[in-house]
Amino acid sequence: MKYTLVGNGRMGQQVQAVVESSREHEIHAVLDVDAAITPESFRGADVIIDFTVRDAFLANLPAMLASGVPVVVGTTGWDGKIDEVKAMVARNGASLMYSANFSLGVNIFLRTVREAARMIDAFDQFDIALSEQHHTAKADYPSGTALRAAQMVLDASTRKKSVLSDLPEDRKIRPDELQVASIRLGSVFGQHAAHINSEFDDIVISHTARSRQGFAGGAVEAGRWLAGQHAANPGFYTMDDFLDEVLS
Repeated sequence: MKYTLVGNGRMGQQVQAVVESSREHEIHAVLDVDAAITPESFRGADVIIDFTVRDAFLANLPAMLASGVPVVVGTTGWDGKIDEVKAMVARNGASLMYSANFSLGVNIFLRTVREAARMIDAFDQFDIALSEQHHTAKADYPSGTALRAAQMVLDASTRKKSVLSDLPEDRKIRPDELQVASIRLGSVFGQHAAHINSEFDDIVISHTARSRQGFAGGAVEAGRWLAGQHAANPGFYTMDDFLDEVLS
């Protein structure tokens, strides 16, 4: 498999290291986020992996989709544009997989949170909130992973209706609001937790990343899977699609 990387930041460098350490894959090209990118930039590649920033990803997306090469996207902060991106993928007959976090451990954490939210929904005495910590260089908050966990809780709960990422002034949090708290601290790779509370219990489900290698390795594996899907079933995919097939 030949991988073209868009973005040469910390995550891009980690993906490059994972690919170069593999006997099955190789780096076809590394494109700087500020480079002039066209569909021809990806000629000869089997997979594109994008770890850049929101504006660069959205600007480069038309060229990536027009190239005909499947695209794996780890860039976050553009969830408000997701319907537009899905439409662009469909118009181009392209394949794109998006995940705020490609770590297999994180995705197991997310599924565990979803199941816990489903179980406590039957018992009014339980409340739930989410928290996340990342390094001070992270531009967006809450993290994409925290927002994904929040959406899973909202989907599983009949009591939580909306996400609250900043505490309101001069009022209490409402029972139907799901708090997602963010901390930016030093060089923390990433910590996420679901906090479940009742008068009698405290339950904490958490994931702590020890390095970026878990994220990078998951993105490389997702790219290999997406390339296999592209010929017969182009479309917009998530890590849930990947895991559903693996776990089946």
